Amino acid sequence: MLITDILARNAKLYGNGICLTEINPGLEENRDLSWRELSLVETAHEDCYRKELTWRAFDERANQFAHLLMDRGVKRDDKVGLLLMNCIEWLPIYFGVLKAGAVVVPLNFRYSSDEIKYTLDLADVSILVFGTEFIERVQAIKDDLPKIHAMFYVGGNCPDFAERYESLAGSRPRNAPGVTLSDKENAAIYFSSGTTGFPKAILHSHLTLVTACKVEQVHHSQTRDDIFLCIPPLYHTGAKMHWFGSLLVGGSAVLLRGTRPKWIIETAASEKATIVWLLVPWAQDILDAIESGEIDLADYNLSAWRLMHIGAQPVPPSLIRRWKKHFPHHEYDTNYGLSESSGPGAVHLGVENIHKVGAIGKAGYGWQTKIVDENGVEVKRGEVGELILSGIGVMKCYYKDPEATAATIKDGWLYTGDIACEDEDGFIFLVDRKKDVIITGGENIYPVQIEDFLRRHDKVKDAAVIGLADSRLGEISAAIIEINPGTECGEGEIREFCEQLQRYKRPHKIIFANVPRNATGKIEKTKLRDQYRGGGSIVRQQIEKPD
Repeated sequence: MLITDILARNAKLYGNGICLTEINPGLEENRDLSWRELSLVETAHEDCYRKELTWRAFDERANQFAHLLMDRGVKRDDKVGLLLMNCIEWLPIYFGVLKAGAVVVPLNFRYSSDEIKYTLDLADVSILVFGTEFIERVQAIKDDLPKIHAMFYVGGNCPDFAERYESLAGSRPRNAPGVTLSDKENAAIYFSSGTTGFPKAILHSHLTLVTACKVEQVHHSQTRDDIFLCIPPLYHTGAKMHWFGSLLVGGSAVLLRGTRPKWIIETAASEKATIVWLLVPWAQDILDAIESGEIDLADYNLSAWRLMHIGAQPVPPSLIRRWKKHFPHHEYDTNYGLSESSGPGAVHLGVENIHKVGAIGKAGYGWQTKIVDENGVEVKRGEVGELILSGIGVMKCYYKDPEATAATIKDGWLYTGDIACEDEDGFIFLVDRKKDVIITGGENIYPVQIEDFLRRHDKVKDAAVIGLADSRLGEISAAIIEINPGTECGEGEIREFCEQLQRYKRPHKIIFANVPRNATGKIEKTKLRDQYRGGGSIVRQQIEKPD
């Protein structure tokens, strides 16, 4: 059974049941404005506080978009880019691409125009679907995308260089397009990156998508009665693959467009959410709001909430202990995975193992794990090595990058680049990352990108960016800046220069010091991490919440 077959089955079995609800908390004044299952030909209703979609409407919308793509000449294995904020249209468009036999390519909504162009070119995308928030970024590159032959726009006030998705798809048939696929065929490309910061295109089959459905449902025991509150962006494999567990059993999901603590708690209560997936910063913010009196839990009926799932970055044990004080009846779980392993679930803690908070867990359902040395030989329990994974959910390859694929997949094992050890009970703990990627608030920051940018400043001789532990964000980025001899440069000047960067990429700490390099010219980042792990008087700190 393909993942599109699961959707069609749900439409047949639970046609009038609500499958997706979108909540727009910033439109509280329009709480009475809502719609359910309206035709695509009608207005996009952007000002609605609440939107609902039934399983039948979901499946029909996916079919309509598939017909539109096929009418425009999209063939099997053609690539369709998806650049949208979380919205009720996101998943029907995703499934429409799959139903047409094409490959869906979700894009990070934080990408700059240059990054959008790079990823579209790399993945050979021929059609782009984008939303209101991206008009300026897409407009800036629209004349430099030779592979793109159509752009579909989701929302009101369609720009003149695109076509309106709602009216075009809404006029297409609602029946299934009848494309026959096998589970080994290409389904989706997601983007990751190595230490260079240049994204790699990760190719997955229909089989790995269905595998993710099964893994998630086994781990978290979703039933059709569960309501999954989804807050992270759907372009992440994590968010979508967690929802896949609900898809498998016909469970409902709520897409919350906002991360403020009060919005999360209010939505969990009003929608009777049973499973809520949080990132570490959001959980920290909720606890701070409770303990400061901003949120009084007595004002909310949260009795339906059974599972607090948290992931995308290391979870501080102190956070979970603090959470359990306020929510003693919640089950807690975390997963570990990569986009290369079809998202979360390759390693799974399990709700029964809260005594092992701090561990990422044991091999997930259908997965195998090893910790190996530099030669690929399994180390003894308790010794440190690289975590490698094996299972059906491993990617097919890095698209158009055989060298990177060969370096990452060896003898059927996916080499994660993460350094780990296994305790006496078989639980895996992450020790460090072989790669230098910094994870702050669940978002990846690639140091080389920031270092290259900082070196453009005419007073900067050299720069190094490292990650330092932070109780709220997991990690924060610190820039060690070496200025040119005979010049003066202050923190304010650097911060003003960094305003050209997207906010989440701006260094949280600025440190003026020499940048050590070894004999081959490589930055000695281990030395820098050891030196600045505890801060110091030369550190000027400014913590900002992510966008």
